Amino acid sequence: MDTLSPLPLSGKHVALGVTGSISVFKAADLASKLRQAGATVEVVMTPAAAQFVTPLTFQSLTGRPVVVDMFGAAEAEAHVEVARRADAFVIAPATADCLANLAHGMTPDMVTLTALATTAPVLVAPAMDNQMWEHPATQENVVTLRNRGVEFVGPDAGRLASGRSGLGRLAEVPQVVGALRMLIGQRSGDLAGRHVVVSAGGTQEPLDPVRYVGNRSTGKMGFAIAEAARDRGAHVTIVTGPVALETPYGIHRVDVHTVAEMLVALEQATADSDAIIMAAAPADYRPASPAEHKIKKTSDRGTLEVELVKNPDIIATLPAGGVRVGFAAETRNLEEYARQKLPAKRLDFIVANDVSAAGSGFGTDTNQVTIYYADGQHEALPLMTKYAVGLAILDRVAARLR
Repeated sequence: MDTLSPLPLSGKHVALGVTGSISVFKAADLASKLRQAGATVEVVMTPAAAQFVTPLTFQSLTGRPVVVDMFGAAEAEAHVEVARRADAFVIAPATADCLANLAHGMTPDMVTLTALATTAPVLVAPAMDNQMWEHPATQENVVTLRNRGVEFVGPDAGRLASGRSGLGRLAEVPQVVGALRMLIGQRSGDLAGRHVVVSAGGTQEPLDPVRYVGNRSTGKMGFAIAEAARDRGAHVTIVTGPVALETPYGIHRVDVHTVAEMLVALEQATADSDAIIMAAAPADYRPASPAEHKIKKTSDRGTLEVELVKNPDIIATLPAGGVRVGFAAETRNLEEYARQKLPAKRLDFIVANDVSAAGSGFGTDTNQVTIYYADGQHEALPLMTKYAVGLAILDRVAARLR
């Protein structure tokens, strides 16, 4: 595998069941996204689904034959063979009729046949009119399926095919992919059952109601670590400063602004955590006396003096957390500064990077880091995606937890 770009579903075999809903066009995009994420995708369809989008579309997107009719399939007992190969079975969209058949063990089509035959985890993404979703029969079927271990993603609220608005829209493709990655991780990941806390982004220390003291951190590194931890089965809490990033599916997010707020949030989150990965970039100093009103620029004053006071060191202050990992973003003397922080912050190891180096600065999708350990050892990693760096960090966290 290319070290620079690991694929989160690489090597996984995903069966995708598609039933007859107007939202089938999203299933085509889902099939494409799953393949881009590294999965082998096999599609089974109901005859109704094939009225909306042809099997040829899915065959073109996945590179594999699509099965609609068991008796017309090239493979004998295709439903059983697809079910056996699957690491997970995703049904998207799942109609009310599909949910009813699944709940009662009925198998009128290839989708329900495959669901009954598989022992892989099943993820269902419902799509229907809101009145159908809210009907007591549908809700009873959902409870039945949940009790059997079937996982659900969505439905979402919004405009429906009928023109009405309500709960019943098929979950968006990134949600479904995220839910699948989480489901597989919870079933087979080496961090399943663990609680991993990640901090991300910079803080904003107010100078006045308009301005603040901060830095250029975008939070990308912390969010990539959080996603990687989720994909390995962990329950993940991310405590983040102000960033322009969507919350990854299944991750508990706590938003803060200042170092003081981040410290309180992390004290609460790490009370029962197995690991804390401090990828945030908290401001080292804050204005001693923030102005109550906006500081105005005057024509007779060419300078502005602001007294700064030192903020608490968050990771050094935290009493708990489990495996403790810090970050050192430097522009010079990388090893010297990183090693100084190891004992001061009581870290198991520290991840250091030169933010002035190409591909390793704030806002990039890649990073090149060196990991320094308390015993004097170190490892220099090549330039990788931030997700790959997150996996590398978690490899070392998991080893310590074992």
